[in-house]
Amino acid sequence: MADRMPRAIAQVPEELTRDRLKRLGEGIGKVVYASEHWVVRRPRSPREIVALIVLWKVLRKREHALPFGWGRYLLSKPSSALRFLRTLTEAAIAVVPKSVWYTKHVSEVFRTYRSRDRRGEKLARAHLEDTGLVPETITFPPATVLVGGWPGWLVVDRATERVEDTLDRRINALAGAGEFELVELWLNRFLDTRQAGWQLGLFSVDAHLKNFGIIGDRIVLLDTGGLTNRWGDISARLSKDEQIAEPHAQLGLDRVLAGQPDLIRRFNERWRSVVNRDSVIGQWPQRPAE
Repeated sequence: MADRMPRAIAQVPEELTRDRLKRLGEGIGKVVYASEHWVVRRPRSPREIVALIVLWKVLRKREHALPFGWGRYLLSKPSSALRFLRTLTEAAIAVVPKSVWYTKHVSEVFRTYRSRDRRGEKLARAHLEDTGLVPETITFPPATVLVGGWPGWLVVDRATERVEDTLDRRINALAGAGEFELVELWLNRFLDTRQAGWQLGLFSVDAHLKNFGIIGDRIVLLDTGGLTNRWGDISARLSKDEQIAEPHAQLGLDRVLAGQPDLIRRFNERWRSVVNRDSVIGQWPQRPAE
């Protein structure tokens, strides 16, 4: 299927140039800035990506040696401290001989990330535009926008619809307010959204709650880098998923759902009935080759 083109508009939305955009979040390959309704992205350079891979490798190895749970904190969420460490790491790899830090593992992780990211974006353009499963993207003539932090400004020619919240934050907020019926509603919508993707012949191998956002009553995929239509990748992921004893804990919901044994039981039962090889094959557009 050919790529579907985003909606083109005559000029950049005024809110993107009115004020300096807030730094909203970041991932291994991009930094995201936002206005009220739109987000723009700054792609990271290859050196930045490699620096993050090297840093995360070191932190994972030394996580338990750092006091006060600092290692786990740095790995669990972006922070100014992590950005500072990434800058130091990037400076170090610029002067330290490549043979010291560019290990086979770092090379493999970098190549795998770039390959999956490009393939996922291509699949999303071809299959998910106008489905409601991803935020809308618009294009416009190149425009300069001001952003918080470095580099201070960007030239952009596209923006993506801003979500109201990420799925994990919404679930945590509802649980904190004791709204467990709504928690269950959003968890069921999460599974429904995954199945809607399967019916289009796409599967995300990176389907954690932080990777989904909320717009109205819809759940949308935020990062398409984990998308694949290759049955070998899908089968390998499902082989692992089918061995998960407590799906809610795997999704980081053990503390959120503490004291809700019936909800945990219902969600885990539905997750197991949905996330398995037979279920995915039954919803795939064409039966995959075995």
